[in-house]
Amino acid sequence: MTSGGGAETAWNEIVSAFGAERDWVQIREKELSAGALFELCRRARQLTGTTKVIVNARLDIAVAGGLDGVHLPGNGLPLERVRAAAAQGFLVGMSCHSVDEVAAARVADYCVLGPIFDTPEKRRFGAPLGLDVLKAAVALGGPPVLAIGGVNAGNRDACLEAGAAGVAGIRLFA
Repeated sequence: MTSGGGAETAWNEIVSAFGAERDWVQIREKELSAGALFELCRRARQLTGTTKVIVNARLDIAVAGGLDGVHLPGNGLPLERVRAAAAQGFLVGMSCHSVDEVAAARVADYCVLGPIFDTPEKRRFGAPLGLDVLKAAVALGGPPVLAIGGVNAGNRDACLEAGAAGVAGIRLFA
């Protein structure tokens, strides 16, 4: 995921992620104008390799830029409507912060659940969810659940052992 460093910093992070052959790169640049975000996404889409490019919250940019998908924040566009309007193979992901939110996201292609562990950026929202909540969300049998929030090299395997389909992060991959 890229986040908050401006277009040039984001571009450098995207190129690095492609070089490391990440499965997905989610472009999450809330401060960029629509035009600058579209240009960044268009450039990312032109990179070669198997890395999928997903943009945060902006279905319009995802479609216009020929991206692989869109990641919806919990307070974003209605998941069911986006899923119904999306083309075959277009990924629609959802940010979730509880087991109930994962259950409600049953038509998503994946859910990102967090924060699983303590992370400075999310402290204002309360305590981390922990591995038991991750296990409960996975046990629902819905879309694949990715763990996020405070995930690092020391606890990544615990997330996978809890059933997470993968892990997501910013600092984890920096």
